[in-house]
Amino acid sequence: MTGRRIAAAVTAAALVLPLPGCRSGGTAPAGTGSPSAPGPAAAPPSTGSCPVTRPSPTGPRGVSPDAFFGWGASYGNGALWVGGLWPGGVIDADPESVQADGSVSTKFGWWRATRGRLTITGQRLDAAAPGLRTDVPDGYGDTGFQATGVTFPTNGCWRITGHAGPSTLTFVTLVVRTR
Repeated sequence: MTGRRIAAAVTAAALVLPLPGCRSGGTAPAGTGSPSAPGPAAAPPSTGSCPVTRPSPTGPRGVSPDAFFGWGASYGNGALWVGGLWPGGVIDADPESVQADGSVSTKFGWWRATRGRLTITGQRLDAAAPGLRTDVPDGYGDTGFQATGVTFPTNGCWRITGHAGPSTLTFVTLVVRTR
């Protein structure tokens, strides 16, 4: 099995399993990681002029991969990390991630080494678009892991910024629906 297929299989499992630390009785954010493998590996979509953020194969120093969803495909600055970035910085939405209104939902794990409630904002860079919708559930404390859901109202190049206390982390992703 190729590395890409193994990664896709692991991510497909993450689509079905709740995020670590999610409270029972609550709803986990929809969609996550990369899509399940549709047979032979397809070439990732072109990022064109979208300056996507490429994930790192390692997460925050001293944090167990089991404690941080998306650890192996993360990006951070020492105070904040976002995990579960898609391969090549492109969210290649499968039909399960596309909502009835055409928006694309996914989930990202965040790691907060700084204290503060996490908030997330976003803006489409390549065209006008309705506002980004986010879900940052309560119950995760002021530091450490935080589950989140993000719904992109349209395809396109999106800049996402997480804020916690005095710290911010910004990444760019391209959202496409190719299937």
